[in-house]
Amino acid sequence: MSLHLLLYAFPFLLLACFLLYWAGARHSYARRRPSEAGDPAAYDWHFFVPCRDEEAVIATTVTRLRTDFPGGHVWVIDDASDDLTGPIVASLAERDPAVHLVSRRRPDARIGKGAALNAAYTALNEHLGAAPDRARVIVCVVDADGQVSPDALTHVSGPDAFGDPETGGVQIGVRMRNVDDERPLAHRGRLANAYARLLIRMQDAEFAVSNTGMQLLRRRTGSVGLGGNGQFTRLTALDRIAAAERRPWQRDALLEDYELGLHMRLAGYRVTHVADTWVSQEALPYTRRFLTQRTRWAQGNIQCVRYTGRIVGSRHYRAAGVLESLYTFGQPLAHLATLVLTAVMLVALLAGGGAAEVLLAAWPLALALAVVSIVPFVLWGPVYRREFAPDRSRIKGLLWGLALWLYAYHLFVVSARGFVRLLRGRTGWAKTRRNAETAGVGPVATES
Repeated sequence: MSLHLLLYAFPFLLLACFLLYWAGARHSYARRRPSEAGDPAAYDWHFFVPCRDEEAVIATTVTRLRTDFPGGHVWVIDDASDDLTGPIVASLAERDPAVHLVSRRRPDARIGKGAALNAAYTALNEHLGAAPDRARVIVCVVDADGQVSPDALTHVSGPDAFGDPETGGVQIGVRMRNVDDERPLAHRGRLANAYARLLIRMQDAEFAVSNTGMQLLRRRTGSVGLGGNGQFTRLTALDRIAAAERRPWQRDALLEDYELGLHMRLAGYRVTHVADTWVSQEALPYTRRFLTQRTRWAQGNIQCVRYTGRIVGSRHYRAAGVLESLYTFGQPLAHLATLVLTAVMLVALLAGGGAAEVLLAAWPLALALAVVSIVPFVLWGPVYRREFAPDRSRIKGLLWGLALWLYAYHLFVVSARGFVRLLRGRTGWAKTRRNAETAGVGPVATES
């Protein structure tokens, strides 16, 4: 195959893979069934809340968890915060024996979310001792600004989730709590707030329908991904991973949550997704903070390529699960390849002369490709409006779908940034600043 033919065939191959994946996700979303309820009293619940400079939100999060789930324990991991996170949690723990503070100090602290979660795992083991049935102990990871739906434990206790003894992990849905905030940037003008509202809306639509469809597809292929918020895991599954890997969560991983799911499936456990309940968090109204967060995700995705050999050779992965996982790993690389290929083709057109004639002759094909590429995003808009914003007009739903297409282009930016960071050896865990976070007693996390 000549180089020119390969260059022109590659975009069509990527588009075909995308359309096949989208069709599977859309079909899985349309055919989803309600999850059957279970009995939360059959399990012991422990919430892990990793924190670094979270004084703006941590008291509310801990109080809500203890109010909504009075039988559960809350373990707050203070990862050497420079603000008042530690004292706030210590004060709560003095009044409530079910609230526990796990304090970490430099140089062992601030080396990643995985390391912080491993510290809580160690503390939990010391707290439990040898007495309890560890198979009925469930750990839930919640972001410092997370709010778990009060019915979550009922859903994840059901026969499709932890009611199945083979289930090691359950991921619930994620929603954006500030999606109806009219002025997310109170100190800015009308135009800036309109942009911020749209950015928040896109994050909510992304998780509510697009990512949910993807997870429901993964449920069919046996490759569900665990997330960092609303991640439920059985303690015996964490034990098995710790025995094989020395620790449950990978301390050097930027996507320690997703990698935990990989290890769980490689260990023979089932991982599933429950779409009937969710955890809410704050969407980011600031472009810079948003790109910081997504760059970490993209870079972490690239890191997961190292699991390819283990997944392909694992007896616990079906062929469909292998293909889905490889497709997921390859997304940032595909975005990079698309950027490079676009630049090469433009240079070749300009250098060869007659670029205008070539573009003019190819406009029908370009138009067809544009339509095929845009429509899958647009079709999610009406679905989102119908199920999560029925008070809005149908036109608004279509416009949201069109905005989702434009929103998706951030993936090319963050993939390039993540790859550059990897080449420069910058693999540190960059904390995303909270919307309410301000410089108080200590400095806030820097963005990079």
